[in-house]
Parts: sequence; C-alpha cells; structure tokens
Amino acid sequence: MEENGRIVVIGGGPAGMMAAIKAAENGAEVVLLEKNHLCGRKLAITGKGRCNITNTKPWGEFATHVHPKNNFVKSAFFNFSNAATIDYFNSIGLETVETQGNRIFPKSMRAFDVVDALVGRMKQVGVKLVTDADLIAVCTDGSQFKCTYNDLSSPRLIRTEVIMAKALIVATGGLSYPATGSNGKGYYFASSLGHSITRCFPSLTALMPRSYVSGLYDVELKNVGLNLFVDHDLVQSEMGDLTFTEDGIEGSLGFRVSRKAVNALENGSSVELVIDLKPAVPISELKERVRNEVASFKWDVPVINEARMKKVLRRFMPAEMVDPFYETSKGLTVNTLADRMKDWRFPIARHAGYRRAVVTAGGVSLDEVVSKTMQSRLVKGLFFAGEILDLDGDTGGYNLQMAFSTGALAGQSAARYVSAVS
Repeated sequence: MEENGRIVVIGGGPAGMMAAIKAAENGAEVVLLEKNHLCGRKLAITGKGRCNITNTKPWGEFATHVHPKNNFVKSAFFNFSNAATIDYFNSIGLETVETQGNRIFPKSMRAFDVVDALVGRMKQVGVKLVTDADLIAVCTDGSQFKCTYNDLSSPRLIRTEVIMAKALIVATGGLSYPATGSNGKGYYFASSLGHSITRCFPSLTALMPRSYVSGLYDVELKNVGLNLFVDHDLVQSEMGDLTFTEDGIEGSLGFRVSRKAVNALENGSSVELVIDLKPAVPISELKERVRNEVASFKWDVPVINEARMKKVLRRFMPAEMVDPFYETSKGLTVNTLADRMKDWRFPIARHAGYRRAVVTAGGVSLDEVVSKTMQSRLVKGLFFAGEILDLDGDTGGYNLQMAFSTGALAGQSAARYVSAVS
C-alpha cells in the first residue's frame, strides 16, 4: 500500500485512540492498528470497571504524582490538560462526575462507556480502525515507515499485510495486565528504530508480606498511615486507605508506595511496610485509652489472656481485623497494644508483578523524545505516546491523564508533520 501523508497509530489504548482522534481532527488520514479484536481492553477494566478518567488537580500538584521526570509532561499537560480532557469527553457525549479526592469518572460509572465514546469519536472523524492486527515489524527509509502485521481476523487463515505511513505513532502500552494483551512489544519496535529502553518494572502493584495470614484477605482500612522502609531507612510516608487481598497489600495507599518498594525489592534491598492504625491519635493518648478500656471490663483477675485481649481489640478495630491482628502481633500485651497499633509491621517478601500492576515504570528514554511534540529525536516522523514512554504516575487518574495528554500532543504534532512534508 502506498503512503499519501498517512499517519499510522500502533495501539488502541487510551493514548493511541486519543492520538488517532486528534490527528484526524487536524486533517490527517489516520489508520489505527490494534492487536485485539476490540480497542480499549485494558481501559475497560480500569478503576474496578469504573474508569478514573482524570482528576482536577492543578499542574503544580499533579506534577508531584508523575515519575521519574514530571517536567517532561508539562507541555503535553498544558496542551491538553485535565480540564480540557473533562470538557472534551462531555463534548463527545460522555457525561462525567467528580467524586471524593477530585477524581473524575464517567457519570455512568462504566469504563466501557469511555471506550465506546473514544471508538465512536474515531469513527466520526474518519479514523480507519484495523483490529486483529498484530504488528510484527517496523522499518523506515528515512521518508516513510513500512509496518508489517499479521491479520488475525480469520481463525483459519493468518494473512500478512503491509501498510506504509509518512508518520508513525507508537502507543502500544507497557507490560502491565498482560491478560489484556500487553506484552511490551512496543519496546522491541522502538529499540529496532534505534531508541533506548530504560529498565522496566511493575508499579501500582500488590506487595506480599512474609508470613501473610489469610484472615486479612478483603479487609479494608480507612484513613490509616503507611510508612515504607527500605534497608531500615524511612523513604516514604502516606495517609489514606488500603486493602488486604490474596495478592498482598494494595488499594490506593499500598499502590502509592509500591513504585519505590518494587524498585527496592528488585535491587535486592529489604522492604518493610509499617501501618499506623490510629494516625490522628498521639501514642500517649492511645495508651491512656487502652488502660481505660481494659479497666471498663472490671475483670476480677488481672490476667489478660487471648480471649480477653480480643475483647479489648474489638474496642479499637473492626471485628474482622481482630484475629489477624492478634495473630500477626506476637507477644501482644496491654502495655504494648498502643505501640503495636501505631507500628503494625509487615516485612515484604515479594510483589505481585505485572499480572496485577496498573502501570509499567520505565520505557522509551525521555532523553530521546521531544517533550513539546512527542516526536523522536532520532527518527523523523516517529512519535510516542502513553505508557510506552518512561513515564508513570500514582493512582488517582494520573496515568490516564498522561495517556490522553501525550496522545493528543502526538496526534496533533504528527498531523502538522505530515502536512509540512507532504
């Protein structure tokens, strides 16, 4: 197929779809290749199926949740900000709503509605969508790109197809949630075109404690403190909610410390999480409350056995937490109870990996991409967007906003590029 100012977008996730839309809105001929049968497969399961599209934080606060180089995102953010994202989705028929913590969701609380809105907009602006297209090779002669892919639409016959493009946008995502088709193949294509890939590791993933007790499964803690220690040094302190699951400690609070924790684990360091169940209560006050609660039972014999200790614990925590807290607090006494509640320790053995990771840390080196256009510094006409870049954010809509922002900028920049060279 001959190219004619065409832009090919690789990947039908949030960054790829936004890139395709913005390129088409700017007058370009756009073809999007997606390996899966449908676009947005990972997007459809984000936020427990509700999809936290973005948040309303101003750039100064938003930037503190972006890693490793938040300044790289600044141009993309101001080109297509969180406010612009909200307005855009409303303009294409997806009503949004703001929830606690400045988070923005579709009003329907259905992630599939976000996917449908983006797919619908692609069709509306003339993007040619090719699904079941598994890219196997990309090369360039300096003036155009040759993309070779396997057409998997027929279960009985795999056909190899070739499409040419004046500009190429790679938005293939990373390695997180491989069940949705993420396999890191985009790193291979970027590398084959001369780009460096920084070390990748899972972020926003579950952390598995040593000697984990099943009684903690599905217990949720609200408004607790969490301290992360690496090699016995305190490296991060957070406040919020966390959840114990079969995979370990996660939830918004667990995810916030997971990036540093995973990186430390993979570097061979010791990692420990310390939970403060009563962060708003000073230790002296908590000790006094423990003494008062014990006294209120008016036990004839001043012996605090297991049964009595659990009765005391019920005054300070949900019933479902009593047994696992007691089991993981060896040698617990009335005198040590307050200290243990403010210093509940979990040495971490491992992490849940990409299987449970929300996002991939690492990726295409930011030093090799122009932040004001998302164009490669090494290859003319090559653009990147989304998770494939060495960018990741905390939980709370940051990663999706970066996908939309970098995707929008890549699409607009690619459209300008093909217009200038055609």
